[in-house]
Amino acid sequence: MAGSTPASAIASETPLEAPVAAVQAGASARGISPWRDAWRRFRRHKLALASLFVLAVMVLLVLAGPLVWKLAINEIDFTARLKPPTWRHPFGTDDLGQDIFARMLYGGRISLAVGLAAMGMAILVGVTIGAIAGISRGPIDTALMWLTDLFLSLPQLPLLLLLIYLFRDGLKAAFGPEVGVFMLIVCVIGGFRWMPVARLVRAQFFSLREKEFVEAARALGASTSRQVVRHILPNALGPVIVAGTIDVAAAIIAESTLSFLGLGFPPDIPTWGRILYDSKEYLDIAPYWAMFPGAAIFLAVLCINFIGDGLRDALDPRDVL
Repeated sequence: MAGSTPASAIASETPLEAPVAAVQAGASARGISPWRDAWRRFRRHKLALASLFVLAVMVLLVLAGPLVWKLAINEIDFTARLKPPTWRHPFGTDDLGQDIFARMLYGGRISLAVGLAAMGMAILVGVTIGAIAGISRGPIDTALMWLTDLFLSLPQLPLLLLLIYLFRDGLKAAFGPEVGVFMLIVCVIGGFRWMPVARLVRAQFFSLREKEFVEAARALGASTSRQVVRHILPNALGPVIVAGTIDVAAAIIAESTLSFLGLGFPPDIPTWGRILYDSKEYLDIAPYWAMFPGAAIFLAVLCINFIGDGLRDALDPRDVL
């Protein structure tokens, strides 16, 4: 039309991506990018900001700490066995005189890497299945949800133990003790953590696919894949990120549980859970041995959960203020 303006043209396109576009428009009106606006809102969540700092310090310690703290993780010194924390051994020593601080720095890499890798697998599988089920109707949705319910009904801990017994030796022989067990634990934990993500994504899709901006995109001829990738999935990002942070925390706890049961990494590969397992016989005379890895697991899980809450608020497309 002759009287149309750029503003009216933009307004006519806004219904296609209303929630996400509202965030971008609000950020543009203040002269900042959407990601900077999300960071500004994340900083309002004081616990999430403090947790991000604490987690960053923990990651820095486990990555750079072994380069500074030169004590070997398997160096045995019977003259220093079961010593309480000192300047030479800040976290004390175990029953073989090995430095617990050095072993925790090394094990933290594995524990955090297992959590992140298992989370990535769970999110990938869960989002894929949830998106297909949420955008589909009829037998596809029914079959996928039946599969999800089937996995949810399986007893997880017995199956975890069974799978580890069946495949651990083969993977250790093929890829080595550390890489093989790492691959097995990541696949087993991630394979039993995707179901809540799939249900969450499916519910989000059911709600969003009937919104006006999706209906407008459909009326303009947008393909199903474009509707999913461009219009629906970005608006389901907040809950998915929160679910992902929960999966990281759950994976760390699951790996620690398996190691505590003696079914995780070998004894010469210290993870936080393995250190807890080794300390259980000495709780009465060396409580510090269990206290430090237990505190590390608790602190990492707590920080990840708070960061997830902050990300949920920061990336919520309905919060445009």
